[in-house]
Amino acid sequence: MPDPVIDEIREVRHRISASFDHDPAKLVAYLMQYQKQFHDRLLYIPDEISGEPTTASNVVPPTSNDLTPMQPVPVS
Repeated sequence: MPDPVIDEIREVRHRISASFDHDPAKLVAYLMQYQKQFHDRLLYIPDEISGEPTTASNVVPPTSNDLTPMQPVPVS
């Protein structure tokens, strides 16, 4: 059974993807820049393993060849 809300969500997701040439690395790079722009509005929660807060400064963005989820970098 068609669901108009789900259809609209899929359409918006497709338009967002198309605006980045369907390249997840481009989307992530954009979101990382956006996150830096509004870093003072973000809430950083502790990492489940280390208990250290994950911040924009200790997260490594993926390269175009590495599309795995971002992982926190250990803070020295």
